[in-house]
Amino acid sequence: MDLKQLEYIIKIAEEKNITRAAEKLFITQSALNQQLLKLEKELGAQLFLRSRANWQLTRAGEIYIENAKSIMRIKKDTYNQINDLLEKQKGKITIGLTHERGYEMFASVYPIFYKKFPHIKIEPYELTVRQQQHEIMAGNLDLGFLTLQDHQKTKDEYIPICKEEIILAVPGSHPLAHLGAAVGDTLPEIDLQHFHADSFAIMQKGSTLRDLFDQLISEDELNILLETKSCHNLFTMVAEGICCSVIPAIYAKDHHNVKYFSIRQKPTWNIYASYKKGSYLSHPAKEFIRYASFYWNKKCNTLWNNL
Repeated sequence: MDLKQLEYIIKIAEEKNITRAAEKLFITQSALNQQLLKLEKELGAQLFLRSRANWQLTRAGEIYIENAKSIMRIKKDTYNQINDLLEKQKGKITIGLTHERGYEMFASVYPIFYKKFPHIKIEPYELTVRQQQHEIMAGNLDLGFLTLQDHQKTKDEYIPICKEEIILAVPGSHPLAHLGAAVGDTLPEIDLQHFHADSFAIMQKGSTLRDLFDQLISEDELNILLETKSCHNLFTMVAEGICCSVIPAIYAKDHHNVKYFSIRQKPTWNIYASYKKGSYLSHPAKEFIRYASFYWNKKCNTLWNNL
């Protein structure tokens, strides 16, 4: 079986369009189409339902792509194992990163990683937790860095990095702010029911943090003023005195106009490194996880020594 041919057909399936696939593969559309027609003739089955805008896999195509990806993963695992055995520092790692915090971590960790592994190519992708889980399961990501609760895990592998508490942030002008704490202090516990009359900035639906927030208020409705994709925006809204928010502890900043509380239910999530179950984790990938673990644990412990 021609591995290059496998790569070609997988790319058509990913792009759902032969023109875009040819562009990504840096070959002509005619040459790619010839490869596809040759394969379909060999198999005696059509792999794609053609249309101008959207090529869809036939059932035969689904079977072919599923097994083609398995073969390509075996090839990659084999090369990684041999590279580790011979201590060859080369190869490529595709990494999934969550919005904001993922790239902030990457910007801090990659320069250190590069000094030790200058010939390892890193391809970072900014994806939601659910998107990362899907891509890891499909074999398209070698490694993902996720923040989630344990019940959100898939059947893939998860390496725990650290646990993070989700805390309440309130403006300094709030009537209960004098009971709160600053960054680094022991956080007093409080119930969200004391904030029924207040407005909140929260993450948009579909995010792990929004799911967690919805669990906290399942019995008690709170007034939602703003929904955003950015945890930095949540903090800014509080610092400007506009509303309260529920934020990950790592996003807390020492600010004169923000006070913090521990929420009565003690909500937490975990930061994990994840990879496909059954796949081989190379030495450079393990080192990247180690650097990321150091980054997250140092960041948590610097802000909060008492959570």
